[in-house]
Amino acid sequence: MAAPGKVVGATVRPLLSVVQSWDLYARRWVRALRRSPVKIVFPSGQVVERKLGPGKQPKKAASETSSQEQKQKQPLQVPASPTPRTWAESGLRYEKAFSGDKRLRSVITIVKSRPFRDKQGKILLEGRRLIADALKAGAVPKVFFFSRLEYIKELPIDKLKGVTLIKVKFEDIKDWSDVVAPQGIMGIFAKPDHVKMTYPETQLHHSLPLLLICDNLRDPGNLGTILRSAAGAGCSKVLLTKGCVDAWEPKVLRAGMGAHFQVPIISNLEWETVPNYLSSGTRVYVADNCGLYAQAQMSDKASDHAWACDRRFLKFRKSEEEEHLETGAGKVWLPELKVQSYDLDWTECPAAVVIGGETHGVSLESLQLAESTGGRRLLIPVVPGVESLNSAMAASILLFEGKRQLRLRAEHSSRHRSYN
Repeated sequence: MAAPGKVVGATVRPLLSVVQSWDLYARRWVRALRRSPVKIVFPSGQVVERKLGPGKQPKKAASETSSQEQKQKQPLQVPASPTPRTWAESGLRYEKAFSGDKRLRSVITIVKSRPFRDKQGKILLEGRRLIADALKAGAVPKVFFFSRLEYIKELPIDKLKGVTLIKVKFEDIKDWSDVVAPQGIMGIFAKPDHVKMTYPETQLHHSLPLLLICDNLRDPGNLGTILRSAAGAGCSKVLLTKGCVDAWEPKVLRAGMGAHFQVPIISNLEWETVPNYLSSGTRVYVADNCGLYAQAQMSDKASDHAWACDRRFLKFRKSEEEEHLETGAGKVWLPELKVQSYDLDWTECPAAVVIGGETHGVSLESLQLAESTGGRRLLIPVVPGVESLNSAMAASILLFEGKRQLRLRAEHSSRHRSYN
């Protein structure tokens, strides 16, 4: 019998397997395929990674391919995430506007007007921080104009569903903006409702039984600064009566530095409805911004000082009442409120402070409300000859003085409980 590997009468050749070059490349390709995951993108936008098991070839039979297609047609059994995590997964799209589009410019101009804001319930916010605060508080966006896609990607993706996104030139935003250095993003929002807003937890935790009433405040910068002080002091809410500047005007928003989304603001109130927003037992105090401290010291009656202030700063609705004031016939008719220094204790009960405008002062209704609740005038002493303090400065002094008094009262109560 011939030995293995040998053939009788023929040339002896070793029995080696012949390997073709194409087979080597194919095997290498299969090995690489086994190591590298395969990404399958489904119509829903989710990405699933799968690895081919050992021994599986990339080429499949026709029956296996058809079964694979049927499986893809069926609903995927992959748990869907509640919110998309990346811009690509969100499926958001944006439009590009032509430079100098007059239609967009007209939209921005209309939103800046108070009649449009009151009628359509839309406001304009500018700047990344202000827009982020609004979204966090639950404000509903409608349209975003931005110059760079990165500005939109910085915002929460789940808040951008259903929002119209328009990319414009920075030069256009610069023309539309009232800011010296615009940030490249502007947003049109639905006018926020204080009942539906979600205010910061820290703000709610530090809220005090202290309320602010703005009366006849016409200057946007002053109102924005006052709102910022109210949020910083921990006011429970801010009430704006009719006659005040719109709290959602762009200048007020800029001066407020996000305070609109930290403290509830209730605007355009009639004085008849103001008591509905006061808690039980609240006393109303009127800020005395006359600056006539020297006359008050020389006068025998505090009511004489109050009368001097009222003649110069009260706003009345009827010209007949103004005539009575000029002749002095209405002096007895005016509410008489006692005057006390601002640093004396006035927070033993829940307190509401009325701040009047520098030009028009407080209204008669505010004095009547203060008298009916047992409140007083709060006088901030100034050097004789100084006309009055700025309304925003006076509001800040009174609010933080009230905060100081409440803190001292809480500390005293805590020490008293520990001793007992």
